[in-house]
Amino acid sequence: MQIESLKVFCDLSETESFTKAAQINHVTQSAVSQQISSLERQFKSLLIERSKKKFRLTREGQVLYDYSKQIIQTYDALFSRLQEIKDIISGTIRLATIYSIGLHDLPPYLKKFLKAYPTVNVHVEYRRSNQVYEDVLGNVVDLGLVAYPVKDAKLEIIPLRKDMMVLVCHPQHPFAKLKSVPLKAISGQKFIGFEPDIPTRRAIDKILKENEVQVQHVMEFDNIETVKRAVEIDAGISIVPHGTITQEVSKQTLVEIKIDDEEFYRPLAAIHKKNKVLSPAMKQFLSVLKTAN
Repeated sequence: MQIESLKVFCDLSETESFTKAAQINHVTQSAVSQQISSLERQFKSLLIERSKKKFRLTREGQVLYDYSKQIIQTYDALFSRLQEIKDIISGTIRLATIYSIGLHDLPPYLKKFLKAYPTVNVHVEYRRSNQVYEDVLGNVVDLGLVAYPVKDAKLEIIPLRKDMMVLVCHPQHPFAKLKSVPLKAISGQKFIGFEPDIPTRRAIDKILKENEVQVQHVMEFDNIETVKRAVEIDAGISIVPHGTITQEVSKQTLVEIKIDDEEFYRPLAAIHKKNKVLSPAMKQFLSVLKTAN
C-alpha cells in the first residue's frame, strides 16, 4: 500500500467524484477505481457503497478515511518540514482565482514570486467565485483568491488588500466631464452589472439600496472584462474596482469618476482549507501576496 493510494481515497471521499479525484491526482478515472479496489482487497472490506444515485462511504470506509487523513497530513507536514530545514522552496502551487484578481491584481505579485523562486510552478485557474470555494474545499487547488470573502468553518481566510470602487462611463457620456458625482446622480441610469450571484454585485446592490438609489440594469455579466467592454460601447455606466480599469483609462476608452458621498472598497483575500499543511512555497507565495506592491 502506498500513501498515494490513501490520498486518492481521501480526495474521492471529499469530492464524491471519480472525475475530480482523478483530476486532482493527475491520473485516469480507471486508475482511481483500480486504487480503490486495491485498498478494498488489502483491507478485505467494502469501502464505498457503489450506486448511480448516491456516493456513500461504508463504516469501514469512514474509518479508513479518518485515519488516512491523519496519515496524509502527517506526511505533508514531514515533507514540508524537511524542505524548510534544507531551505528548499520548490514544487507546484495550484491556484484558483476570480477573473478580476487573476487578470489585474495577481500578475505583478506572481512575477515577483517567480523571480525569487524560479523552481516553483504556479498553476492558475480562472473561475467564478463559487467555483473557487468549491475547488479549495474539494482539494482541487491549494489556494483561492476571492473578493468579499465568505466566512466558512472549513476555510482559513487571509485578508490581502482593499480596492476602491469607482464609477465608469463612456467618454461621450454626460458624466465624463465631471470629476466626481453624488451616488444619487446615477438613479435611473442604464447600468451594466455583474450577475446576481457574484459577491461584488451583491455588495454594489447593498450600497445602492442603503442610499435609496435605483438603476436600470440593462446587461449582466459574470466577469469584469465583459462589463468593461459593454461600458466601452456606451451601453450603460457601471461601478467597478479601480485596479481593473487603469489600462482603459490611460487609453481613454473609459472615464473614471469618483463617487462623492463616500469611498467604497472591495476587500480581497486568499483562502485555503483549514488544517491544510502549507508547503514552504505556499507560505512564501502568501507572504508575497500580503506585501505592498
